[in-house]
Amino acid sequence: MSLGQHRVEKIILAEPRGFCAGVDRAVEAVRGALRTYGRPLYVRHQIVHNRFVLEALEEEGAIFVEDLGEVPEGQRVIFSAHGVAPSEWERAHGRGLRVIDATCPLVTKVHLEVERYAREDRSVILVGHAGHEEVKGTLGVAPGRVLLVGSVQEAEVAEVPDPERVAAVTQTTLSVDDTREIMETLKRRFPAMVAPKTDDICYATQNRQNAVKDLVGQSDAILVVGSKQSSNANRLVEVARMRGARAFLVDSLADVRPDMLENVRALGVTASASSPEWLVEEIIGAFAKNGASVELLSVAKERVHFPLPMPAD
Repeated sequence: MSLGQHRVEKIILAEPRGFCAGVDRAVEAVRGALRTYGRPLYVRHQIVHNRFVLEALEEEGAIFVEDLGEVPEGQRVIFSAHGVAPSEWERAHGRGLRVIDATCPLVTKVHLEVERYAREDRSVILVGHAGHEEVKGTLGVAPGRVLLVGSVQEAEVAEVPDPERVAAVTQTTLSVDDTREIMETLKRRFPAMVAPKTDDICYATQNRQNAVKDLVGQSDAILVVGSKQSSNANRLVEVARMRGARAFLVDSLADVRPDMLENVRALGVTASASSPEWLVEEIIGAFAKNGASVELLSVAKERVHFPLPMPAD
């Protein structure tokens, strides 16, 4: 699109933004496996929810499938950052698949907690979004013992066999803010409940939402670079709009429409945890070419790094 008719004077760039450690690890796991083993390399589910990342990996040789039945016996397969239920591991082993596990370590931590609570004969309440790939995997850790709650209304009517033996965990990509009201409701209804640990919450989700909150007061509008399939991208838009900002979700520069820029002098820009930095740079470059300055708004420094998963052989 042409930006010549718009007078955006300043880009305010949120930090942190873009890839988190878990996403970076998962993407590098795919690329590393392709370099080491070559093609074919299968990946169960989208490794991350960003079409540009997926298209690039497909060009490099990754084959994305939604069901392990699509993977020929004996082949290598990577489990995505979202994690899978134990039953998927059993299916993979039963078909002789060589698995590389790119599950985010924060998701693995929650799975281990669910296993422990189940062994302690507790009912587990999972706070999360129905249908999300991470939630599907966590529900499968202890089938029949995990109850999904996605809203305050659902928390108000949740029933468990023994209210004295309840524990709660959360989808990692929800922030403390996202879960606060639900958790308060659950604690009121089940005073003996073992609450989730703060470090179960994805640091990247919280940091990116905090940065968006700060952008609101300094921007006339905010662009969130991310895919519609990304829950954390959509949530960044919601957080900004809840605070009165004009906020828009864009996949790339091609999605930036003239109406988004009306009466905008200062434009805030951030990116979801599954969006590569080059998409942000493309947007910044287009406005900078038209004379906009670029300022950095930093709310936290992220130094988290997760080691790459072990190879399949």
